[in-house]
Amino acid sequence: MPQVQNLELSEATDYTRGMIDYGQFCTVARGAEVLGELWTPLVVRELLCGSHRFNDIRRGVPRMSATLLTQRLRKLEELGVIERRRGKAGWEYHPTQAGEELRPIVVGLGHWGARWIGSRLKPKQLDAGFLMWDIRRFAQLDKFPAGRRVVIHFRFTDAPRGERLWWLVVESRTADLCRDDPGHEVSVVVESTVRALTEVWTGDSDPEKLILAGQLSVLGAGRRGQILWRWLGRSMFAPTRIAVRP
Repeated sequence: MPQVQNLELSEATDYTRGMIDYGQFCTVARGAEVLGELWTPLVVRELLCGSHRFNDIRRGVPRMSATLLTQRLRKLEELGVIERRRGKAGWEYHPTQAGEELRPIVVGLGHWGARWIGSRLKPKQLDAGFLMWDIRRFAQLDKFPAGRRVVIHFRFTDAPRGERLWWLVVESRTADLCRDDPGHEVSVVVESTVRALTEVWTGDSDPEKLILAGQLSVLGAGRRGQILWRWLGRSMFAPTRIAVRP
């Protein structure tokens, strides 16, 4: 009995420290010890999606504390999953070969979720900031008109104060996301609930349906925003969701 009590105490200590140790030699268990910690799969997702600076990674996991993100990055670096490099604007984090080999696992998990779970989003899972960050990084930059600036102004009717207004500025094949008015002429205005635009982005619904329902409107991008959807595209997992939804 004392041995069992000590084991339970050890396991509880590991849990409170945010460490996982299944106590097995199986490589499934060992791999899950790395990728299965709270927030770690999303941190790896951000790194694989091209976020290298600390603040950029945080924008992809806005509800994760800076302290915990620092801990996760340090552990991933210690394990050889990522490496830290000196960049022009400070330290950057890049996947190593070991980190790159996680790509099919992370992408596969996303497609599995799109196929079998869908959105089924609760109100607390709707996040205008993360939605806009995802749109910004996956926007189809090569589809935007060359030689001129395009400014898309997003207005969320039900987002918390401070997250209702966004500007996506695309120029010279680069995209910049602003919370404050950049002062440029607006090309397109999108007004929507957070859920409506999220469902379009994830492939859980079609813009035409939501426009007719009055939950989404697009001004300045052709009839029912066809040009806008060509520019923005959808989430990388949206095709899987579209293929299986009723």
